Amino acid sequence: MTTEQPNGPPDDASTPTDAATSTDASKPTDSWVTGEEPMTGPQRSYLETLAREAGEDIPDDLTKAQASELIDRLQGKSPRVADS
Repeated sequence: MTTEQPNGPPDDASTPTDAATSTDASKPTDSWVTGEEPMTGPQRSYLETLAREAGEDIPDDLTKAQASELIDRLQGKSPRVADS
């Protein structure tokens, strides 16, 4: 039986830390289960914005993992991201 703590979760609640529930994006892209799938629509849209700002072109056939790595690189060049 669990007891509710005032202003908090039950006393036996735990924070999930496994990969399925983690929001930590630091997992290496070569370990992603879906990393070889085509990049997503949101990745493409964001990459197009970053690439335009950086004066670069992006390939059409990137995987999710490749798109993520390119996003990281282009964010380093973006004044929009650097100011935040």
